[in-house]
Amino acid sequence: MQPIVMTPGAVPLAAWRAVLDGAPVRLDPAAAPAVARGAEAVARIVARGEPVYGVNTGFGKLASMRIAPDDLAQLQRNLVLSHAAGLGAAMPAPLVRLMIALKLASLGHGASGVRPQTVAMLEAMLAHDLLPVIPVQGSVGASGDLAPLAHLAAGMLGIGMMRVRGQMIPAAEALAAAGLAPLTLAAKEGLALLNGTQFSTAYALAALFGAEDALRAGLVTGALATDAARGSDTPFDARIHALRGQRGQIDCAASLRALIAGSAIRASHLTGDVRVQDPYCLRCQPQVMGAALDLLRHAAATLAAEANGVSDNPLIFAADDTALSGGNFHAEPVAFAADIIALAICEIGALAERRIALLTDAGLSGLPAFLTSHPGLNCGFMLPQIAAAALVAENRQMAHPASVDSVPTCANQEDHVSMAAHGARRLLPMIENATAIIGIELLAAAQGCDLLGPLTSSAALERVRARLRRDVPKLEEDRLLQPDLQAAIALVRSGEIVAAAGAGALPPLT
Repeated sequence: MQPIVMTPGAVPLAAWRAVLDGAPVRLDPAAAPAVARGAEAVARIVARGEPVYGVNTGFGKLASMRIAPDDLAQLQRNLVLSHAAGLGAAMPAPLVRLMIALKLASLGHGASGVRPQTVAMLEAMLAHDLLPVIPVQGSVGASGDLAPLAHLAAGMLGIGMMRVRGQMIPAAEALAAAGLAPLTLAAKEGLALLNGTQFSTAYALAALFGAEDALRAGLVTGALATDAARGSDTPFDARIHALRGQRGQIDCAASLRALIAGSAIRASHLTGDVRVQDPYCLRCQPQVMGAALDLLRHAAATLAAEANGVSDNPLIFAADDTALSGGNFHAEPVAFAADIIALAICEIGALAERRIALLTDAGLSGLPAFLTSHPGLNCGFMLPQIAAAALVAENRQMAHPASVDSVPTCANQEDHVSMAAHGARRLLPMIENATAIIGIELLAAAQGCDLLGPLTSSAALERVRARLRRDVPKLEEDRLLQPDLQAAIALVRSGEIVAAAGAGALPPLT
């Protein structure tokens, strides 16, 4: 896999996705002078002896307490140890890699005042696959993702556990095996490592990519379901969407037109169809999926900026040896992005479930009840629709905005927090639910088209149906359905369904 060379401030979303997928990472060597200048500026600030938050003072509510020069290194070590108080399960390895890469890119700006050897340690950890075990609970998304990032920093000090090629071993042993000495922190460095939104941003980016995949798959299965229900493609006409002017709606309508073009099923009911309009779950796909796409594009812009920015405090400006205290660690942009991603995921799944319900309802679809040739004796797709409804309900419950749930912390010094960490973390289970719903729709829509044989769908959708049928045969009589569900979900998750349709027909995120 081609290595990703990260230029601070200019890393594209595609590169972050490659990092998540396991691509090697290194910092652009051109960043080295800025890093060195930042560290030198901190040394001069310390020499002046003036109080600077987190450099020679306590933290949070303790900021008014001055720290003696001889205790500055101990101050930073104590910060890491005291803040490594995370709870819950361990962060998945791909997300740990992404979090480390995000921290590396942030420090590469040179505005955090860390030394070159600290940056080099992060690079070495990525190169040797040394991933600190990071509990996923404990961050409120301000003042930065303190607890998760403290566990990352503790690993750099040789404290705690590390995952090395899937094995959990003590961090000190992992560093030694890679020929690395534990890091000793200098002034400001513990704070620089802990302040930041990299935990929340890593989860939000992973969810953004997963939501994009779900939206694309949902357009494919939605087009297949439209044909299975003998729905009209008139609502996808470009003239309708041009008059409204919503970009996502225009793009999704174009995808749906391309996916269904040339369908013999559609041609079979172009004239003489007594139905005047289809139900909303078919007719309003461009409007709903397009609105979801617009949300994802907005979140993508926010997260791209966040991933390329600096969310530390205080910030070091080497040109005049200034340390400015601010609030870039507040993860409200990430929290808002996570909340709108949640809305998009929820609606993608909800719309797909409504199409499943339509296909299984003989009174609406005109197909045999529950998509089985012998209803009564067979239940067919009765329970898959119920399962999809259950997953929709779960996603609706998880879609409540996290950003409005601020709880004051740190003796009311940190009196408004973003809850971005939880907001981003809850998205991955939502995506799994949406992926499962789309997998069920894939099965139901393919079954519906089978029942319309010998008529066929478009070339693109027939490729999708053929790919499914390699793994899952048509449902002739009731059988254990769980393996069929898992196989279909796996095809959606892997991207094979979108690939079979022809990814060129589907809208890009940016």
